[in-house]
Parts: sequence; C-alpha cells; structure tokens
Amino acid sequence: MTSMKSVSVYNSKDYSRIAGAIAFMRKHHLTQPDLATVAQHIGLSEYHFQRLFSQWAGISPKRFLQYLTVEYAKSKITQTKSLLDLTLDVGLSSPGRLHDLFVNIEAMSPGEFKTGGAGKQIRYGIHDSPFDKYLLATTSRGICNLYFLDSSDQQTAEQMLRQSWGSAEIIYDPQATQPLHDLIFNPDGFIDKKPLTLLVKGTNFQIQVWRALLRVPFAGIATYQNIASLIGRPTAARAVGNAVGNNPLAYLIPCHRVIRESGELGGYHWGKERKAAILGWEASRTSGGESFNQV
Repeated sequence: MTSMKSVSVYNSKDYSRIAGAIAFMRKHHLTQPDLATVAQHIGLSEYHFQRLFSQWAGISPKRFLQYLTVEYAKSKITQTKSLLDLTLDVGLSSPGRLHDLFVNIEAMSPGEFKTGGAGKQIRYGIHDSPFDKYLLATTSRGICNLYFLDSSDQQTAEQMLRQSWGSAEIIYDPQATQPLHDLIFNPDGFIDKKPLTLLVKGTNFQIQVWRALLRVPFAGIATYQNIASLIGRPTAARAVGNAVGNNPLAYLIPCHRVIRESGELGGYHWGKERKAAILGWEASRTSGGESFNQV
C-alpha cells in the first residue's frame, strides 16, 4: 500500500503563497532560483518560506521542483505504463488504485441523465484542502461533484452545480459533506471504511475514460495515449483529452495525472499551477519519489 503523510489542517492563504512559489520556480527553473529569491517573490523571509513549504509538501522547495521536471515526468510515465500494462494482463485494477482510497463509480441511467437530476436532492459544502477551497456535493447515491474554487463565493459555487444539475434541488449543507471531506484527503481514515461511491453523469465514452483514470496509481503519471490504449481505443487520444477535461470530480477521479507524452503538464480545468501542485504533492508523499535524482 502506498505510504502517505496526512495533512490535517489546510489554509487557503498558505496555498495561495505555495502556488505562487511553484509558479515562480517553474517559470525560472532553468536558472534554479535560490531560496531567498523565491521567498522574496512571495513576500516571506527565507525561514518562514522554508518552514511553510516544508509543512505543506513535507520536503524542501528545491526537492519539490525536481518532481516537476520533464525528466522526472518521463520516468514516471514509463513506470506507470508498465504498471497499467500489467493491470491489463492480469485483469485487475492497479494496486495503487486512486491513492489507496477505495472508490466505486456508479453511472446514471440514460433516463436520469436526460432529466438533469429531476427529483434528486444534492447537498453540498465548501471545505479547505491542500489545494485551496473546494466544493463537495453528494446525493443519496454518492458523491456527484468536486470542484476546486478560486474563491469561497457560495453563490458562484452553487451556480456551478446548477449548470450540471438544473432540475435537482440544491441544498447548502456542509454538515452532510464534512464526513466525506474528512476522508478524501486523509487516506488513513479509510481503514475499515466502506468504499466511496461516485455518481457520475456522462456519455458511455466519458465514463470509460473516468474509470480508466482510477487505474492510474497515486503519484503515477499517464499520457492521453496511455488512457486511450487502456480503454481499447488507441486512436482516440484527442477524444480522451476532451473526456478528461469534463471530469466532474476533480482529484477523486485523478485527471491531474494525465499529461502530454513530451513530459509537459498540458492543460487542467482547475489551473495548471494547481495541477503542478497536486502532482508534486503526491510525489512527495511516496517512498519511491524520494529516490529520484534529477539529471
């Protein structure tokens, strides 16, 4: 089972600074900016920046940046592809499935899809995560949406839900989503717990892609072509990209783990810097990641 470090307290202001530091380091990676330069960029002393970043990532900023290089990405693509090939050979999902969270996907019926959630109650809350605030929505049948937010504006968040579930009753109820939130970013809490159920609304092709994404292990990296091959549609990489971009459950269905074959991150619905932050954060929490030496 994947070794992970739990983070119990999240702070949106801290994440904003971390994201700013990651963006700056990625932009200037060729010159290898030192600690003082990055700290000055985000308005902190060297001491406070080192402390804040190490608290968030568990490793130093310099080490974290290694996990965002093209060389590292390419090495992880190769490792993940081998694991996915093995998965197909033995007919099982990968051992590291969805970063050791246990998740089942339940697809809506065509009739439910067509009615846009008519007759359903959707309860949602806004919570803090290592990657800023996010909206978490659930029904009696499972979690239906996870959206990262750039602000905690409740009206904007609810509007996003209504675009997907125009006929459903939308209820702000953070107490209903709190127990789910407590599990999502704390995999140790899944011991002796029932699997999470995700209720997804999509085409058959989209659901195939989203199921395939669950096979990409924690801290693994796959390409659009890898996913296309995994679902038996090797020429459909572009269509796979569209399905990945329409994923309604950020992080839980790990579309952030899909990048370009070149090793570049590519796009991400919730922002490229957040994608970089999630990938580096996951890499920093695996024992295997610590053995990487930058070329």
